[in-house]
Amino acid sequence: MKKLGFVVLVLALLASTAYAAQVLHMYTALDGNEWPIYVRAFEKATGIKVEVVRMSSGEVLARVEAEAKNPQASIWFGGPAVDQIAAKKKGLLEPYKSPNAWSMPLAFKDPDGYWTGFYFGAIGFASNTEQLKELGVEPPTSWYDLLKPEFKGRISLAYPYTSGTAYTVLASLVALMGEDEAFEYWKKLHKQIHHYNKSGSACVTQVGLGEVTVGIAFAHDVIKKGISKGYPVTLSFPKEGTGYEVGAMSIIKGGPEPELAKKFIDWMLTAEAQNLMKQWYRIPLNPDAEVAEGSVKMGDVKVVPMDFDYFGREKDRLIERWKNEIEYGS
Repeated sequence: MKKLGFVVLVLALLASTAYAAQVLHMYTALDGNEWPIYVRAFEKATGIKVEVVRMSSGEVLARVEAEAKNPQASIWFGGPAVDQIAAKKKGLLEPYKSPNAWSMPLAFKDPDGYWTGFYFGAIGFASNTEQLKELGVEPPTSWYDLLKPEFKGRISLAYPYTSGTAYTVLASLVALMGEDEAFEYWKKLHKQIHHYNKSGSACVTQVGLGEVTVGIAFAHDVIKKGISKGYPVTLSFPKEGTGYEVGAMSIIKGGPEPELAKKFIDWMLTAEAQNLMKQWYRIPLNPDAEVAEGSVKMGDVKVVPMDFDYFGREKDRLIERWKNEIEYGS
């Protein structure tokens, strides 16, 4: 009887250990109020618990690189693909080709499986309508409108080295104008900036509260954090063309739970999971998923052709140039 009791105890301990091991460690660049929408649904659907650390996309890249010899997370969830392409270049990611991504256009995934896209987002301008009226100006509809004297000291966006949103802005300008002209433009824009943020979406709330007049962010963040909350915020786009992101997820090389990370990626690519993005006005890449009314789709705006592979490979160099010529050179 004692032997039987010992066996039962051992089996119970093994079962308990196995259950406890079902924890996925995640780094995410999604908004602190957004990632729980998907993570809690995944936990409910699978029984797998997820421990999340939220950072801006540039900070995730820096953390993953710093932890390369001893990774503390298994999955990178959300943020522009260009940052994950940069991580691929540095040898920080593990390839995985999800069966749920097989029919996705090649532009939305890495051909070798190092990252997989799951949403689209376009850069736009968030403007405080009350302040526009006071200033007697219209919402900006050109990159060059941001240089108007009325907007001096009234614009906010994030640092390109901490924020995937702001790096997308930098990449967009390079794609639109050419590198040298884009940096000359930003030197002029820099004189208009009230302040920079760490997070790309922070400026939307600041615009809504009247702390600044214009913010540069992704359209879905402008709608969710500004317009849908009843703030006096309007959304506009530059007529010359705007940049965009393919939001991605990837498996961190050497992470502690690669199989759980694969399960999350598989689940996040389903229509059931991507339907949840309606709550944040994101555009899902699963063609069977639902799109929230009022969301900005790729066909709704003039977009600049974006070479994500190039901007991923060149990120370190472009960021260093931005720091030297804009941040330190001003």
